[in-house]
Amino acid sequence: MVMKEPVHRLNLLMVFFFFGILLAACGNAPIEVRINPTVAISLTATGTHTLAVTTTPTSMPTYLQENTPTPQKKEISSTNTPAPISTPTITPTFSAVGWKTAPVIPEYSKRSLEIYRRGLAAGNNPQAFSKVGDCESTPGWFLGDFEKDSKSYDLGMYANLSEVIAYFKGSFARESIAVRRGANASSILTPLWADPKACQKNESPLACEYRINRPAIALINLGTNDVWQAEKFESQLRQIIEQSIALGVVPVLSTKADNLEGDHRINQLIARLAYEYDIPLWNFWLAVQGLPGKGLQDDGAHLTWAPNFFDAANLTRAWPVRNLTALQTLDKFMRSVKE
Repeated sequence: MVMKEPVHRLNLLMVFFFFGILLAACGNAPIEVRINPTVAISLTATGTHTLAVTTTPTSMPTYLQENTPTPQKKEISSTNTPAPISTPTITPTFSAVGWKTAPVIPEYSKRSLEIYRRGLAAGNNPQAFSKVGDCESTPGWFLGDFEKDSKSYDLGMYANLSEVIAYFKGSFARESIAVRRGANASSILTPLWADPKACQKNESPLACEYRINRPAIALINLGTNDVWQAEKFESQLRQIIEQSIALGVVPVLSTKADNLEGDHRINQLIARLAYEYDIPLWNFWLAVQGLPGKGLQDDGAHLTWAPNFFDAANLTRAWPVRNLTALQTLDKFMRSVKE
């Protein structure tokens, strides 16, 4: 009797194929893509050297018009820190539509600055930041060039960002323990993913990174690899946020450029939790909407590459835009805490 191949085996092969696409751009060499000459983009520098992106509005998906759950107020406490942090003030009501127009570079609320001051009192380093994410948060792709020489980057019209580069020197090229190839929110919280040479027994990559680096702020870039377990992402991201706050680390949540889930629900969730906890949202998704192909390669997952600045043409690719807006996010933080 001839047995038919089980359907679940075919489905598993499709999963492995798609997951391979997600990891493909994490190799040693950047990947080039074609630029669509029909896509218009306008990149300008504002008075505060913030990248301004002009895009053409698109039709709104039906799901964005649906009601979303009312955000719950959170009170995070810790016996290891000197003072409580205020409950977030949530106004106006969160909108499912609003995240798409949230500013690329976040403001730092009173509560964010309370978290920062609490971290300082606990011994955090005001001039250190941590990265949390998958391979696309490693120094080879993300921010590492800014601790190299002039052959690796040229700020051009953004020369005043040299101050924030000097301020956080040592963090840009640092290999974060909370960054791993193929990582998602679950693995960042799982001790099995931690570096056994650097981390303590039963210590997660996130806890280990915070203990060793003692950062004032963390850039949290998750969501792309969470498409496989999207139903668990909210509870896991909440844990990351709450552990960060409890240790006095200001968590900056980043939206992602891709829409692998098909309905933007992961970005919507990221924005909703940033709003609920009154923490900064770095809306990277908006920054790439005016780029050719919306900053994505043909697979719809990986960012287009170019050197970091040098000329305006390079800022039509997603990687230098990601690095630029990350620097601007850190610069805004530096200036906010100094004030």
